[in-house]
Parts: sequence; C-alpha cells; structure tokens
Amino acid sequence: MKKLLLFFLFVPICIWSQSNFDKAEKLFRAKKYDEAQPILEGILKQKPLDIKTLEYLGEIAAHKKEWVTGAEYFKKLKELKPAEADYFFKYGGCLAMRATEVNKLKAFGMVGDMKEAFEKAIELNPKHVQARWALIEIYLQLPGILGGSESKAFSYSNELAQFSPVDGYLSRGRIDEYFKRYASAEKNYMKAHEIGNSKVTFQKLYNLYLNKLKEPRKAQELKRKFDSK
Repeated sequence: MKKLLLFFLFVPICIWSQSNFDKAEKLFRAKKYDEAQPILEGILKQKPLDIKTLEYLGEIAAHKKEWVTGAEYFKKLKELKPAEADYFFKYGGCLAMRATEVNKLKAFGMVGDMKEAFEKAIELNPKHVQARWALIEIYLQLPGILGGSESKAFSYSNELAQFSPVDGYLSRGRIDEYFKRYASAEKNYMKAHEIGNSKVTFQKLYNLYLNKLKEPRKAQELKRKFDSK
C-alpha cells in the first residue's frame, strides 16, 4: 500500500517536470530566454543534476553576459560529463569573458583555469576549432612575462590548418594583424577567402582593407565581387 501511494505521488511529479521541461525547451529554442529561465530554474530544484536543464541555463546566462553564473553551470556540467569537450570549452569561454570585465591582476589569475579548460577540450576533441582559437587569443594578448607567446599562438594555428585550412589561414592572418604585419595578414586573409568565400572570410579581409591598410577602394571592390556571387 505504501509503495502504491508513493507511485501515485511520484508519477504526477515526473509528468509535471517533463511537461514543464518541454515548454521551457520550446521557449529556449525560440530564444525567449527570459520566459524559459524561471521554468528551468524550477525544474533544477527538482532535478539538480539534469544535464539539459543545466546546459540551457548555462547558455541563457552566457547570452545575458552573466559570466560568473554561466561558469558555475558549465563547471557543474564538466564534472557530470567529463568526456564532453564543449562543456570544458564553454566553461573556459565564460571565464575568458569574465576576465575582460575585471582588473588585470584578477584577470591574469584566471588564465591558468582558462588554458586548462581549453586544452582539455582539445584533448577530448582533437578537432575542436573554437578551443584553439581561444588559446591563440590568450597567447597573443598575454604579456610575455605572464606566458604570452607568438610561437605558441602559431603552433595552434598550424594545428588548425591540418584539418581546417580556412581557419589555418584566418588564424595566421589574425596573428599577423595583431603584430601589425598587415601585408602578410592580407595574403593570409586572401587565401582564406579564396577557399571559404564566406561572410566571415569576406569580413576579415574587408575590415583589414578599410581599417588597417586604409585602402577603401580595395574594400569596395572586394564587397562588389562578394555581393555579386
């Protein structure tokens, strides 16, 4: 009798939880984050280890630029799913964005955790493009005394080139642009655009012409060709 009573009590809770999750998921996919968030938070109280609920709440926090909250959700996710590369990447990403909002001393103290997260993402997924891009930025922007290194940035660029030629050329262009080697950056961005011919490759080359090389004529010609395709 007691077991039967527990069954009748437990089943409605499960049905409520699932129906609310379905509603929250639809709202999330429709990008109605403010409506989805309180429902998901309610579900999390009932199911504190639910992977999808934690993931959606982490994504919502990141969308709202609540980086500390986002990092907490993705930290929990990487503990629950230690073989999932994207959770490590997103955890490191939240830390990296938070680092842009705090003073330099505090930001430098976060670098180790960022690098560890991105490196783990690559270990779990050897073809993780975004994690390598994140490490390139870290090694470019850190002062040398704190571990900044053009050669390390370039090594990750070389790794990208092995399985994504477009990202290989784009990242080399980014390194060249960072060090104001604009002629070399142009060559790399041009090669990336020849291969990818995408909005991203176009924008990188267009911005270089317009803002760094100060060649608006080249920029407009590039735009004309790109728009005509």
